[in-house]
Amino acid sequence: MKDKKDIYVLGIESSCDDTCAAVVANGRDILSNLVSSQNEIHKKYGGVVPEVASRRHIEMIDIVIMEALEKAGIGLEAIDAISVTNRPGLIGSLLVGVGAAKAISYAAGIPLIAVNHLEAHLYSNLLENPKTSGGFLGLIVSGGHSSLYLVDEEWNIKKVGHTVDDAAGEAFDKIARYLSLGYPGGPVIDRLAADGDEDLIEFPRPMMESGDFNFSFSGLKTALIYRTQCDSHSISDNINATL
Repeated sequence: MKDKKDIYVLGIESSCDDTCAAVVANGRDILSNLVSSQNEIHKKYGGVVPEVASRRHIEMIDIVIMEALEKAGIGLEAIDAISVTNRPGLIGSLLVGVGAAKAISYAAGIPLIAVNHLEAHLYSNLLENPKTSGGFLGLIVSGGHSSLYLVDEEWNIKKVGHTVDDAAGEAFDKIARYLSLGYPGGPVIDRLAADGDEDLIEFPRPMMESGDFNFSFSGLKTALIYRTQCDSHSISDNINATL
């Protein structure tokens, strides 16, 4: 039986390749948090294929929502509002989540709350650390996004820097694909780097003197490709010299 003093919100996220739903009580207590990952589906492509991602969202969205409600131990009639990511992200994927949220909102007669999921990353600090105060710089490195935000004392958010080309995650995945390390590339490269020599190769660090807070990763990707090509040629020359 729902306690009348409690407020329950059903959240839906489908901005990229994960189909997600969660139930939160009173803005702080996470009663359920369900994620249906598509990593195995996109692995053979070496990255997220937008059309494939949106079709999978269609298949999973209702299942994930119902499981989130079931795990939270409440029915849809107990939900006071529904929130959904409406930007930024892959348009096809976003449409699936927004469409499902609109349908539930209309059928249940409850408010619909649109959410910028990048700003939600910053606010999510309050879930783990309720006493977190405003007045900080927030760095978001999530999927296709690499951005720096200024959060003032009143929790007003202002973007102060961003990547001017590739996001960090995109660079990881492209480099991993080039080196045949598998997908997603980030965890693989991170694991290998733990045993690497950080002083072995000096890669470029662009925009260090740009005078702003923007950054770039495409040059790093290109430098690595040229470096591996040079190393391959050196190895081939050494082999040929011994024949």
